[in-house]
Amino acid sequence: MTLLVHTYVYDADGKRDLLEDPEYADTMAGFESTRSRLWGSEAVRALGARFFPQLDGSDLYVEPAEVDDFLAEGEVIRPHFDRLAELSGYGADYITARFDNIFAAAVRAKAEGGGVLVW
Repeated sequence: MTLLVHTYVYDADGKRDLLEDPEYADTMAGFESTRSRLWGSEAVRALGARFFPQLDGSDLYVEPAEVDDFLAEGEVIRPHFDRLAELSGYGADYITARFDNIFAAAVRAKAEGGGVLVW
């Protein structure tokens, strides 16, 4: 299975409404195995991440008020892709592409006053 990333806003009834996202390839956030081997790994946790590790065992919902913190966490993780590649077994290019999709969704969410769903 594939992990996907989408942006959402809340509708008038308080339900999440997924926004129109870019092409399918740009919504890919990893393989199902990246939940634990990459995003939820001890290496990511050791960097102080609190959002990405939630993927190890559940879907990740970044609420609109948390998007800035999520983007900041991403900037902390970004310089460590080579090391994460060594530890996870995924290539640095693979990690970069999946991360860039997630980060782009967060930027879109911020612009729309919405949140991010990785599932």
